[in-house]
Amino acid sequence: MSCLYYNDNQLFIEHVCLADIAEQFGTPCYLYSKKCIIDNYRAFRDAFADIPHQICFAVKSNSNIAILQLLADMGAGFDIVSGGELKRVIAAGGDHKKVIFSGVGKSEQDIEEAIRIGIFCFNVESEQELVRIAHLSAKQNKIVNIMLRVNPDIDAKTHSYISTGMRENKFGIELIDLITLLNKISELTSIKLIGIGCHIGSQITELEPFLLAMDHLLAINATLKEQGIKIQYLNIGGGLGIVYRDETPPSVTEYAEALQRKVSNTHLKLILEPGRSIVGNAGILLTKIEYIKNTGDKHFAITDAGMNDLLRPALYNAWQNIMPVTEHRGPELSYDIAGPVCESSDFLGRDRKLVIQPGDLLAIDCAGAYGFCMSSNYNSRCRPAEILISGHDAYLIRRRETIEDMIALEQLVVE
Repeated sequence: MSCLYYNDNQLFIEHVCLADIAEQFGTPCYLYSKKCIIDNYRAFRDAFADIPHQICFAVKSNSNIAILQLLADMGAGFDIVSGGELKRVIAAGGDHKKVIFSGVGKSEQDIEEAIRIGIFCFNVESEQELVRIAHLSAKQNKIVNIMLRVNPDIDAKTHSYISTGMRENKFGIELIDLITLLNKISELTSIKLIGIGCHIGSQITELEPFLLAMDHLLAINATLKEQGIKIQYLNIGGGLGIVYRDETPPSVTEYAEALQRKVSNTHLKLILEPGRSIVGNAGILLTKIEYIKNTGDKHFAITDAGMNDLLRPALYNAWQNIMPVTEHRGPELSYDIAGPVCESSDFLGRDRKLVIQPGDLLAIDCAGAYGFCMSSNYNSRCRPAEILISGHDAYLIRRRETIEDMIALEQLVVE
């Protein structure tokens, strides 16, 4: 459900008018509803209240430290995929003992730092990674927790770019390699196997793929028990979808009840790694129309936000609702909402029926996940500001970049 609503033809987030935000902070900018984030997190916490669990927010979905601080204050753990994300969690006051390190390409430096800090667990995705973690933990005279991320070869019925549990994907350990890896673990004294898990994709709008994945994990657990190996955790990953257009994803309650039926007699603790379902509908991208351009075939609204600010439409052909901040009366026209970047793929929406004019503000809805964190400086464009909305108040949580920020790391060559 969107965090936006109209009041007297003006678009609001919580009790703040978006037009006032544009005047105060400029455009483009990202806005996040504090209440929406809190409500989404509580929905998970309450739905899983009767199941032993730990919620580890997927930092990759939105890594602003103010957002991470808000979640840490509510008791969230964190799922990270880089040393940089670990540093963000620590800077935000997150509990290092609730951090899980995922990802297929963990560097030695990042692993060493995570071991030194004392994170909860590594999600291991290959034999070579397993050996590397064991070697580096032995160097520090520590025993570290690991979980094995398996690849269950399940079609999550989502976009191919965000499907992660199929055999052709780079993620996870193939089931046929599992026994070999378990034998390897038995030889390593600096690691402790505490669980198994999988992550089958993102923006999943059906329960069936999750339940199939859980069946695979439970079958593996049964095999482990037969071999005398006892684990404490099942990590079902994240991926629960949200409504962008006309999707009908299961509710968090339906999701929790379905998983509970699977694990109720196992005495295993669930690890959840939600990201989009916590922050996706809590954020928007606010942009201004610079020009209206009409050609023989198309009407274009050229905005000051582009694909460098919000990559999802260009990368996935993703659809996100686009709403005028001020509602006008008049005949609707079909517009392509295009940015200023010099690429034909630079668009925020196509064939949108709107009543708009140059200078109008537009809100791209449900941009709280994989929005700012995927932005770039392409075309030497400065990344936008980020603002947290709380009731009647607006807090700047990341200032707008300047060109001086961008070139500060560069230098001329003087021979």
